[in-house]
Amino acid sequence: MTTERRTEHIPSGRLRPKPLTPPAWLLAGLRPNRAPVPWAAAVRAGIALAVPLAVGFALDEPEYGALVSMGALSGVIGDTADAYRMRILNIAVPQLFGAIGVAVGTLVFGHGWLAVGVLTLIALVSGMISSIGTVASVSGLLLLLNAVVGAGLPMPQPWWTAPLLLTAGGLFVLALTLLGWPLRGRGPERAAVGAAYRALADSLEAAGGPGYEERRQQVTQALNHAYDLVLARRARVHGRNPSLVRMLTQLNALIPLVEAAPAVHLRGRPLPPGIPAAVRELARAVEEGRTGTPDLSLPAPEGPSGRALDAALRHAAVTVHLAEPDPNNVDDRLGRPAALRVRARRAVRDVMFSAASWRYGLRLALCIGLAQSLVSLIEVERSYWVALTVTFVLKPDFGSVFSRAVLRALGTAAGLVLAAAVLAEVPRGWWDVPVMALLAALIPAFSAKGYAFQTAAITPVILLLSDLLNHQGFDLIRPRLLDSLIGCAIALVAGYLLWPESWHTRIGDRLADTVDDAAHYVERAFAPVADGAALRAARQARLQARRRIYRELSGVRSEFQRALTEPPPTGARAAAWWPLVVAVERIVDATTAARVRVNHGAAPPDGEEVAALTAELRGLAEGVRSSRTLREVRVQPLPPGAEHSVLAPVHHEVAAARAIAQPDL
Repeated sequence: MTTERRTEHIPSGRLRPKPLTPPAWLLAGLRPNRAPVPWAAAVRAGIALAVPLAVGFALDEPEYGALVSMGALSGVIGDTADAYRMRILNIAVPQLFGAIGVAVGTLVFGHGWLAVGVLTLIALVSGMISSIGTVASVSGLLLLLNAVVGAGLPMPQPWWTAPLLLTAGGLFVLALTLLGWPLRGRGPERAAVGAAYRALADSLEAAGGPGYEERRQQVTQALNHAYDLVLARRARVHGRNPSLVRMLTQLNALIPLVEAAPAVHLRGRPLPPGIPAAVRELARAVEEGRTGTPDLSLPAPEGPSGRALDAALRHAAVTVHLAEPDPNNVDDRLGRPAALRVRARRAVRDVMFSAASWRYGLRLALCIGLAQSLVSLIEVERSYWVALTVTFVLKPDFGSVFSRAVLRALGTAAGLVLAAAVLAEVPRGWWDVPVMALLAALIPAFSAKGYAFQTAAITPVILLLSDLLNHQGFDLIRPRLLDSLIGCAIALVAGYLLWPESWHTRIGDRLADTVDDAAHYVERAFAPVADGAALRAARQARLQARRRIYRELSGVRSEFQRALTEPPPTGARAAAWWPLVVAVERIVDATTAARVRVNHGAAPPDGEEVAALTAELRGLAEGVRSSRTLREVRVQPLPPGAEHSVLAPVHHEVAAARAIAQPDL
């Protein structure tokens, strides 16, 4: 029996149009992330925003309480790190910039075009420093946000009152956060190192099967996270804190296992289950702080890759169980961080001479200048919300500007529904305290689900605090929606459509540079070196090069994720280039596996083959760099006998990458 597909026609004979469906990029933004609810953060947010209101009502100064809660709101949004020292930076440093911003805004309040010029200049500075890093990005955000609020709302006098109250709110959040430090201590760092071991166990369990690539990416992310937590404090405590030195040693011992994983995956058959189980047992030992003699029961290794994995696993087991490693004999795989003074000077130099920093700073300054000029020329209620919306939307390091503008409009509309119910039904006064506790607790819970959900949670909180300062009640609803739509429109037109960044500026050039780095890695991996100190230095340089490539690929992946949420042609082009990113990762994996096989007895490749392979990779990089769309890349043919070389898997992966680089539609 056959089934015939029928096509419906409208009476005129034309095909019936397909029903309209939301675009894929919008559905992706509205789909909640699968993330657990951070209950501790939710409780902390409820306390941090409700207690200042209660104190304000008790002292008959609700406006002061509202300002402290506003500062606490900034601290809640910025509390995104795991380790306590990083949380101090993530909360305290942005609060300092926020205090400067509200002080400047208060001083120019009511000064018309002077305020427009000052806010535009602050926007330029805010945008430029956002490229330094996560803490600087949040600091720049609060600098501009608080300046806009100070210039748009009448603040208590004298001028230093508002900065003091906002800072007090942020410090209150910091104090609540640090209450758990004596109990957890270095729990986040130890958990991160253990998570890296668990991620590697998962990848070894998937070795030889189709799920290996995804698991390997999770290993890279876990390693990046663990190194970031441990190395961020190493400059100050290295050599004086045995706990931190031990965790760094345990993390370093994981690197040979990571190197051996691609080689065992290329064998095409799964590992004995005892090996992933042994790595998971090491993860538990790290998390529990065990010491003593490890008890390993491993199967006999097979082949060079098996011997490499066995040796690396036994070395890691001994290292994990060491009680006190020598603090003077520990060297991290990425290099010790430079002194704070050197890093600060380097960051300032990079910002001042970075075209990307100036470009984003000018975009943000243009949009803020337009927003402030608009509300100065046209009567707009609650006008400062226009610039606030622009600031939140125009953060490309937080995601796609286009999708954030659309999602913010939708999130604001959803938040207004809840805010309308609160402002209409809840009487102002002490009832605001439990309501604020409930609404504030929703912010961490909803932030984990996505940007639209975060906006929906923050909107009623801001409206309630604004009502305590201005006493407009339900009349806040309509101006809030109108100002948000105006701000989204300004960000879309002046901050997105008028600045058409080329695809290569965002992705192509970075991907081509990564392919060049892969070529350099192949050269370094098989360069002839002498024994002794030169051999150890070459291995250290090779490890650093591989980690640098993986970090760069992680950044490219993040940029791809942002691009995939944008409408065509950017989103479609990102989807077309995505397989090439995966191919480059596989090239690096295959090179690492070949190096491991050589270390354990395989014949090394000759210089001619290495030179041909690096030339092939550089040809691929040049093709990516010079093409607006994917196209075929002409490279040198393989040298004779390459199919029997230890580099044969690398040749196959490069050939796969060339096959991907075909003409785009």
